[in-house]
Amino acid sequence: MTIGERILELIHERNMTQKEFSEKTGIPQSTLSSWKGKKQNPSMDKLKVICDALEVDPFYLISATESRNNLNNDYLTVFRTDEEFEVLVEYRNMDQNQKNRLMGYIDALKAENKRKNP
Repeated sequence: MTIGERILELIHERNMTQKEFSEKTGIPQSTLSSWKGKKQNPSMDKLKVICDALEVDPFYLISATESRNNLNNDYLTVFRTDEEFEVLVEYRNMDQNQKNRLMGYIDALKAENKRKNP
């Protein structure tokens, strides 16, 4: 199955029309038709908007894995334009002591969240 076919399958599963998908993403319906008829795939620059519209991780679309969740236990996909990307870049630039302190803060926030939302 091509990426384009997988996208069309997800559109159908979400009870979304091709017109609705086109309006959400700005991708013309004629392009969707070419994905099916000509077995073409979308360009990579459209991947984020497609994944956002379908609420799926990009890895699912490009890998044909069975996981359709936004978060998978083995990896995390982060777009360069996402705030999370900046956090990861900064984390990688920290020394081990700074990383440990940050993880301690994250653990404290998680514990606070659990207390608020048991």
